[in-house]
Amino acid sequence: MDIRLLPTQQLKVTPKQIAANYILQLSSMELQDVINQELEENPALDLEEAPVCPLCGGELTGRVCMRCFGTGVKGGQTSYTMDNEPLEGTNLMLRDEDDEEFDPIARAEAEMTLGEYLSWHVRVLVAKRLQPVAEQIIGDLNDAGYLVEDLAGIASEAGVTIEDAEQALRAIQSIEPWGLGARDTRECLLIQMDRLEEIGEEVPPHARTIVGSHLRELGEHKFGDIAQALHVSREEVQAAWEYVKTNLTPYPAHAFAQGPAGELGGERSGLRPDVIIAKNEDGEFEVEVIESRRFSLRVNPVYRELVGKLQAARGAAVAAPEMNDQERQHIREYVTRAKFFIDNINQRRQTIGRITQVIVECQRDFLEKGIQQLRPLTRAEVGERIGMHESTVSRATAGKFVLLPSGQVVPFSLFFTASLGVKDVIKNIISAEDTGRPFSDQEIVEKLREDHGIRLARRTVAKYREELQILPARLRKQT
Repeated sequence: MDIRLLPTQQLKVTPKQIAANYILQLSSMELQDVINQELEENPALDLEEAPVCPLCGGELTGRVCMRCFGTGVKGGQTSYTMDNEPLEGTNLMLRDEDDEEFDPIARAEAEMTLGEYLSWHVRVLVAKRLQPVAEQIIGDLNDAGYLVEDLAGIASEAGVTIEDAEQALRAIQSIEPWGLGARDTRECLLIQMDRLEEIGEEVPPHARTIVGSHLRELGEHKFGDIAQALHVSREEVQAAWEYVKTNLTPYPAHAFAQGPAGELGGERSGLRPDVIIAKNEDGEFEVEVIESRRFSLRVNPVYRELVGKLQAARGAAVAAPEMNDQERQHIREYVTRAKFFIDNINQRRQTIGRITQVIVECQRDFLEKGIQQLRPLTRAEVGERIGMHESTVSRATAGKFVLLPSGQVVPFSLFFTASLGVKDVIKNIISAEDTGRPFSDQEIVEKLREDHGIRLARRTVAKYREELQILPARLRKQT
């Protein structure tokens, strides 16, 4: 037997990459929790407490910023600039309540309920004749975001067919945060998996079947029973459970405020933008990642000085600080951890900023003229422009929101809402086909990619075709 050692290449993900990806995918609220936890656990990590102006970012010495006087202008420039500071530059916005009237972020956070947010999208996503039934569906969502009324009853009351009501409901279910409009937890989770697959995220094998048919057993951790029923391994069931627990939520409306009786949108939402897109005095769009003004992290000066002395003592005849080996190890570990954490925070900010900058370049007409000018844009296209994989773009934008120049707060997913423009492209492709040989869904996928640079899964094309009420190829041929 001939045994040989052959060199092979294997892609390994480093702990730093794992941590950076974790930080990247956090929402603004989740990031704040992670930062607070890290501040508690790591004495070498500091939060700078100097109050800053919420508009221009300058240091505040009183209640009113002496740099911009509440106008947001400094030296003829607006405050909405792309922040590319290196290691230690993010700012926590500390302000009195009275200062909020100057803050566009505070105003945006107070201006939209979930009902208003969904209505804004519905006016774009559904035909005008279906907007009344869509509004009725929105009004029947409970505090978790589920539809609590029977859809047939809603359709009857609105004077439309059940098919029309289902079309309006599908439009609502396509809006981020995904899962809104589900009838139960099972449907809520399945909707989220559908949307994640559409944006290129990989769903573990059997996860959809497990959620669809064995959700109760999954919640009770009866992994062995599920594995036996589906003829799969227990490890595969556990992997599906970890995926559901980590990536999905049964409460899609948790980011929005509830009224005193628990009704959805009964009071103003705490929806918080992660990025500002604004126009400067020259009429150009500029991008600011809000984290740059919300917190400023640094290595504790005492720890920085001690580790500097330790490094100097190793390379020169300098007396080392008096401490034992355990204390030296403690200082080195915590300083390294602090720098590592700050670096990941800054990498997150720069990644989100670069992605937003490309979106601004691609969606300039939308920002100027409104939603009807939204062009078909994929995460793969954005990733290609900045040298990132589309999954990185997906992590960086999922669950995050943008404050537009108009003052509206919208999810990043709006810029990638393929259904707004791609449906028209699909309709044109089918209209131009040879009636003797209609295109299959897979052929439409290839034409979208080759002729228009739009990458969609076949099942997504099939879904859009059905929403356009166009028959599949075999039936179009017969007609």
